[in-house]
Amino acid sequence: MPSLYRPPPTFADASAADAGLLDAVTAGAARLTPAQGLELFHRMPLVELGRLADARCRAIHGDAIRTYVIDRNINYTNVCTAKCTFCAFRRDAEDHDAYTLEHGRLYEKIEELVGIGGTQVLMQGGMNPALPLEWYTTLLRGIKERFAGANGGRGVHVHGFSPPEFIEFVRFFDPPGATLFDKVLSVIRPLREAGLDSVPGGGGEIFAAPVRRKIGLGKCDAESWLTVMKAAHSLGMFTSATMMFGHIEGYADRVHHMATVREWQDRAMRDGGSEGGPGGHYKAFISWPFQRENTPLGRVRDWGDRPEELEPGALFPGDAVATLDGDGDARSHPEFGRRVRRAGAVEYLRTQAISRLMLDNVYSIGASWVTMGPHIGQVALSFGANDMGSVMMEENVVSAAGTTYCLNEPVLCRLIREAGFTPAQRDNAYDLLRVHDASRAGEAGYCPDLAVTDWSAHRAKRLHAERPAAGEAAPVQVTVTAGAK
Repeated sequence: MPSLYRPPPTFADASAADAGLLDAVTAGAARLTPAQGLELFHRMPLVELGRLADARCRAIHGDAIRTYVIDRNINYTNVCTAKCTFCAFRRDAEDHDAYTLEHGRLYEKIEELVGIGGTQVLMQGGMNPALPLEWYTTLLRGIKERFAGANGGRGVHVHGFSPPEFIEFVRFFDPPGATLFDKVLSVIRPLREAGLDSVPGGGGEIFAAPVRRKIGLGKCDAESWLTVMKAAHSLGMFTSATMMFGHIEGYADRVHHMATVREWQDRAMRDGGSEGGPGGHYKAFISWPFQRENTPLGRVRDWGDRPEELEPGALFPGDAVATLDGDGDARSHPEFGRRVRRAGAVEYLRTQAISRLMLDNVYSIGASWVTMGPHIGQVALSFGANDMGSVMMEENVVSAAGTTYCLNEPVLCRLIREAGFTPAQRDNAYDLLRVHDASRAGEAGYCPDLAVTDWSAHRAKRLHAERPAAGEAAPVQVTVTAGAK
């Protein structure tokens, strides 16, 4: 049966500053072209850009409710075949602090999550060639069996294994199939049957090939990343998409990345499922700035360190290479990849606002308080974000690069409420589980923030991390052991 989905029209001849176009975009009646998106990024004042993104968000999500999820980000191994220059987390198998968690330890972590009302586990890892497919299917079946009664009988939702992991699964397991799409399906099917519910958008980084080749050594290209998500969508699974910016990329690369997600979302919405059922699609888009501490890419010189780079008209190497088609020539600037242009709060809010306006077919835009801090995450709710993400019990990848923000449920609810909204706990499908309306503050389990009498007891605590501190024993048993150094 043909899909009824039809994307909004574009008006390529209109200026991005045209009031009629912008009114239509915020109402969902028109779509920005990539050129118009880039023009808005450069020309629109920050406050006005935020107003437009907020108007679009309210048209989709209303004026009242903004959401969060209680989940746990479990990185089951830090052994990885990729050598991404932006990563401080990955290890070689022989490194003294390499680890792979045993199934029993993973179950303990999920038990702790269920104990605080958690509904979902985000499970990603390094790409570890020592783990067979059966390691994953046994783990997934174990989760579903042990926690079938959790979350009111709905069990624990497993949001797991990013596209780069699936591409390495194809390489490690050599599944049958004539094309990459077929091979990915051969891996996803048994994982889905074992208990995998949805696929996270990790490893998106930047899709433009010149940038991706520089920063993601050993990681899959954009076409492969997108093919994994297409396979998941064909099986009716929901996924998310991500973007990491504020490094060597140009501004056009960011817009190209968003436009690519939008294009493949159009296909998913149009094509539906391939096996008789409904198709899946991208449920959310989350972007965040590169965190440089402890990473090889972080040692690259900042743009603006030299006086001539501060002169009017000085062109950042990434902008010299970037195109809205993502096919720039890395030879267009001799310093490409040798200068980093970091993104602070203003750049982050501007980029997020553009994503809300460009991604007219993606339901949720997530605020990244994990990288930007709680209060910029709170401000992001006025720049197009409708979701504050997760109560953070554990985080190993971003914190390895120097970011260690940690929030519990009352604090997260308080941030949302003080931004002018009603906080609500959601699930992976963005269905509401509990709306913390102030009128129900006296009921058990409602309004965690309004039940707090002493906020000093809710200060940020150290995140759980698997990496041992200097002089400490490793906190986990490992199934892939490391040689002494």
